[in-house]
Amino acid sequence: MSPNGGGLNASAPNRAADPVTVSLSSMTGFARRDAALESRRWTWEVKSVNARGLEMRFRLPQGFEALESDLRAAVKAALHRGSLNVSLVMRAESAEGRLRINDGALADALAMIRKVASEIDCDPPRPEGVLALRGVVEPAEDAEDDEAQAALSTALIKSFQEALAVLCKARRAEGAAMAKALSAQFDEIAQLTQAAASLSAATPDAIRRKIETQLNELLAGAGVPEERLAQEAALLAVKADVREEIDRLRSHLEAARTLLAQDGPAGRQLDFLSQEFNREANTLCAKASDMELKRVGLDLKKVIDQMREQVQNIE
Repeated sequence: MSPNGGGLNASAPNRAADPVTVSLSSMTGFARRDAALESRRWTWEVKSVNARGLEMRFRLPQGFEALESDLRAAVKAALHRGSLNVSLVMRAESAEGRLRINDGALADALAMIRKVASEIDCDPPRPEGVLALRGVVEPAEDAEDDEAQAALSTALIKSFQEALAVLCKARRAEGAAMAKALSAQFDEIAQLTQAAASLSAATPDAIRRKIETQLNELLAGAGVPEERLAQEAALLAVKADVREEIDRLRSHLEAARTLLAQDGPAGRQLDFLSQEFNREANTLCAKASDMELKRVGLDLKKVIDQMREQVQNIE
């Protein structure tokens, strides 16, 4: 809003934002990755939302808990902030009825049969009877040696890293859109800051005229000594001086534009700057000696609030 309550003053000087370099990442995103190894198939799902730091929660099938330390290391290497929920769903394709003998279970069963046979007189067991004992025969896909388990773990971690890469890409894409929105908001803050500077430049003269008018009305037209008028105007002008707030707003803008272009996480620093922006806008509104300047201050607060909503989601 312009000083006269309309749109932004088109004549107000404004430094346009530099072209936005895509470096920001959002903290929200989702990724899904399907993968397979021989008869095993699985799906990773990774969901990320806002958080003050980096939080991780894993839902892994029984028997795969040992993967968590490697998964955590992969997340820490890729992300700085966000709350991640990671789930793994395992599926085994049919092995077409293939079975295998569990050698350990068979040895245990035969040892017990021999022990019983040594104590009582009985016929030797038939092979089909031994095979019918629980655990002696098992589905082929359930039996994996150490080498197969290691290969499966390696494939699982690799596919998780691929899912994580998809998540990072989604977060960067959203971060790029947020960077453009922030850049436009910075431009609007710059225009409003310039409007406030233009209005504040006329503040001492405006205060002097206002005091002179009021004193003349109170004194029924009697002349007001120039010295007294100058003293009163100077005192009120010092109280209403917003040049320091305007200088700080410009300094914060410069810092914010730098953060927007740099590589790496900037969410915490932008959040801090948004609080500083808001503090200066509040002070400007409190010091405003006329409604025009106060309107500009209120417009500043509105844009700054929108900016704060954006930066809450930045990594």
